[in-house]
Amino acid sequence: MKRSWLIPLLLAAVLCSAIAVSACKSDATAASSTPTSGSGPTVTNADGTVVTNPDGTAVTTTGGTPDTAAGQTTDTTAGGPKYYSLLTGEPVASEADLTKPVTGFMIDNHTAARPQSGIKQGEVIIEAIAEAGITRFLVLYQQHQPALVGPVRSLRVYDIDWAVPFDCSIGHVGGAESALKEVRNGKYRDIDMFRNGAYYWRSDDRLAPHNVYISYEKFSKLNLKKGYTSSDPKGFPRVDGSPVATPDAATVNVHLAGGAHDSRYEYDKTTNTYRRYNRDTLFVDREEGPVTPSVVIAFMVDEGKGKVEDGIVRERIATIGSGRAYIFQNGTVIQCEWHKETQAKQLSFTDASGNPVSLVRGQTWIVAVPRAYGKVTWS
Repeated sequence: MKRSWLIPLLLAAVLCSAIAVSACKSDATAASSTPTSGSGPTVTNADGTVVTNPDGTAVTTTGGTPDTAAGQTTDTTAGGPKYYSLLTGEPVASEADLTKPVTGFMIDNHTAARPQSGIKQGEVIIEAIAEAGITRFLVLYQQHQPALVGPVRSLRVYDIDWAVPFDCSIGHVGGAESALKEVRNGKYRDIDMFRNGAYYWRSDDRLAPHNVYISYEKFSKLNLKKGYTSSDPKGFPRVDGSPVATPDAATVNVHLAGGAHDSRYEYDKTTNTYRRYNRDTLFVDREEGPVTPSVVIAFMVDEGKGKVEDGIVRERIATIGSGRAYIFQNGTVIQCEWHKETQAKQLSFTDASGNPVSLVRGQTWIVAVPRAYGKVTWS
């Protein structure tokens, strides 16, 4: 009886504890509903590294459709991680797809080589003058499987600089002396026809040298034989496309050296892509029809005549540095700066405030325009 006074105190203590626990749970629930670092999809750089806050926590998005670096994984509420191609920014099925081997081929753009094969499925295309005002394409594949690629032509040393960030095999038919000396030094994944002739063939419906072809099946076997079974490409920041209400870059003209190698791009708002022309002639893939990149980039480069190699004065293009660039996407133009710090670094683009420019997902066509005499116009 003397201890009966303890019972009310014990009951009161239990009740207070329950209230305190309930309050803590309510506070925790409220806190979890407020976005914090780590509460949404993580943001990554183009090389796949996670962007972090000063305290080391991952920067996260808190709504809307954020810019995403190609290849980033996002932990979404609609089914778990999503993965994006390092080349196009388009969704891929699994994380393993991000490290599939990348292969690039030098594709002929001489008038005798048209229409080419495999261009429609190219994921990134880099165009530059090879000689005498005639352009050539470095066409890169990772996710796509073109049945036929060609005509394959020779390599230039500046093409190597653009290829390196993609960690790719480089397919070509010989090349300028400087290019062969570089690509055969053991640092690169060289799959030259002259050293791997069993995997390429010459077509009998075109005249040499515009008739060398290869297939996805063949170059996949060649990569496997050489042990080139994965790649670690550096990509571009990407964003979902959103056509502008009133396009101000519906027609884009790129003047290189005049003649059949100048190009024109016509914007199609219904597909949010640009249809490519060789001047006034529609540019088509022989097997798959019109070529329609989502993004067209013209970047101004220092270009001129270089050394005499193999009895020919070769083109010289400065690939490392920076300069003016024009990005055409969504029916409009972004005037910006391009940058490439080293051979290993990927081309990047920044706006007037120094912020990275994100590219619309899809096929990306990049053309090097001589600063001294090239011209880019739009309307």
